[in-house]
Amino acid sequence: MASSNFQTALQTTNEINITVTGRKSGRSISLPVWFEVEGEKLYLLPAKGSASEWYKNLHKLPVIQLAARGETFTSNASLLTEETQVGRVIEKFRARYGAGQVNSLYSNFDVAVEVLLV
Repeated sequence: MASSNFQTALQTTNEINITVTGRKSGRSISLPVWFEVEGEKLYLLPAKGSASEWYKNLHKLPVIQLAARGETFTSNASLLTEETQVGRVIEKFRARYGAGQVNSLYSNFDVAVEVLLV
């Protein structure tokens, strides 16, 4: 379960760092991403969809570490490919970050990622 400190950190930022394991190198790879939280679930939207390298890495090993304001949480990621589920995540991102921003920074909307915070 994500600590209350991590939950609070998520409420006070618009960007988190994720760390995944490289599918070929086995090394830890970290990068900043946008996110959306709904209840006990955190959603990620890969900028290039299923062609995003970090998404491909999760496909092989679905363990992900999330970091926000010095707080971390490690969990398994669920890869969402069903069109309705992905569409809901896209709409959450557009509502939070603005449709224009999301449409200009994201080029493929075929997948999303869900991380349970419990």
